[in-house]
Amino acid sequence: MKQRLHRRWMLALAVFTLAVTALFGLFAMAFVYTVEDRFLERLLQQEAQGQRAHLAAFGQYGATGSQFITLHPSVASLPPDLARVLAEEPRRREAAGDEGRHYHLLALQAAGAPPWLVAEVSQQLIVRPMRAELLRWLVGWGLLMVALALLLGWWLARRVTAPLETLALRVAQASPQRLPVAVAGGLGAGLGENEIGDVARAFDALLVRTQAFIEREQAFTRDASHELRTPLAVLRLSIERLQAETAADAAPAATAPMQHTLAALHAATLLMEQTVATLLLLAREDHAQQAAMAVKAAEPVALLPLVEQWVLAHAAWLDRQTMTLDIQLQRHDRLELPAPVLHLAIASLLGNAFAHGAVGGRVQLAFEGGALVVRNPGPALPPGAGTEFGKGERSGGDGLGLAILHRLLESRGGRLRLSHADGMTTAVVAD
Repeated sequence: MKQRLHRRWMLALAVFTLAVTALFGLFAMAFVYTVEDRFLERLLQQEAQGQRAHLAAFGQYGATGSQFITLHPSVASLPPDLARVLAEEPRRREAAGDEGRHYHLLALQAAGAPPWLVAEVSQQLIVRPMRAELLRWLVGWGLLMVALALLLGWWLARRVTAPLETLALRVAQASPQRLPVAVAGGLGAGLGENEIGDVARAFDALLVRTQAFIEREQAFTRDASHELRTPLAVLRLSIERLQAETAADAAPAATAPMQHTLAALHAATLLMEQTVATLLLLAREDHAQQAAMAVKAAEPVALLPLVEQWVLAHAAWLDRQTMTLDIQLQRHDRLELPAPVLHLAIASLLGNAFAHGAVGGRVQLAFEGGALVVRNPGPALPPGAGTEFGKGERSGGDGLGLAILHRLLESRGGRLRLSHADGMTTAVVAD
């Protein structure tokens, strides 16, 4: 459940106010109890001074000056409940007695020996009789302060979170086709001269640059679409015409090498056209196209014919490689991904396998567990490979970078996984 910022703010202020109120309430109770005890101790000390003066003048202690203060020459004369407490704790100077009695006592001798002055102060206590009323008073004022803190927190939170909610709503309603800067005032309209307004205006400046960048990229995509597709189409048509003219030649034996070369060029040209079309689709941020690409192929596509096309297009290149290709595919091995996407995936993964594989090794192409698997012997994968796809500046791979291939497969509902174990690098393409 989403936690609103203003609720957290109000809760924090309420908890803080409650803690402060409880702390100062505790201090207030401690203060009044301490003042009362000090007052009673001062009365006992004044009485003790008078008794010592009387002893010095007359050789004996005299009558006490207060009715609630009594002189006890020995433990036997002490009240039973007080004597019981002193027997357990001889150094006790304040004790609660039976039937609500409360005692303060002071030894007249320096060593703490009898006689004692005992003040039974149950009738003189001020705080204890009004303790319940004092607590109610503290609780009442504490709750009032909490209510005031909640009100203040609500007011402050509304003043702070209202602009934030407005900013969040404007950002949520934005899209690449309708950036907030296109609206009068942009994100910072009406947000005031404060930190939130500064953030919104900084976003406006960033969005202006982003919009300009998007427009440049869209213009580049349109130009690249024309500049790249047209030459490739001309090249493909020219190769097809040469194939037709060569096929009509009366000397098939003489034209067989030429037909082989033209077939390889034709397959490579088709792959280039598919690559250009795919890259242009990925470069555009068009929601309709993305939604269309996110749908898998209507029917599973056979893998073996696509591999054969790639082998035919790269036959001369494969003859120069130090590794061999082991194709372990069957005619019925299929994936629910579009043929151009699978063709590009096969080309990229096989190109990388031959580029990074160990000399003299064997590249295996198989169908296992409903997925296309490419294995090749080679060194361990660099850190992040298989999790953060990217084509480095020093990459020697042939074909699409793993980042583009990952995006391409993901956009069509496919998956790409990389792993390395026992000296073998494994790439898995699944639908």
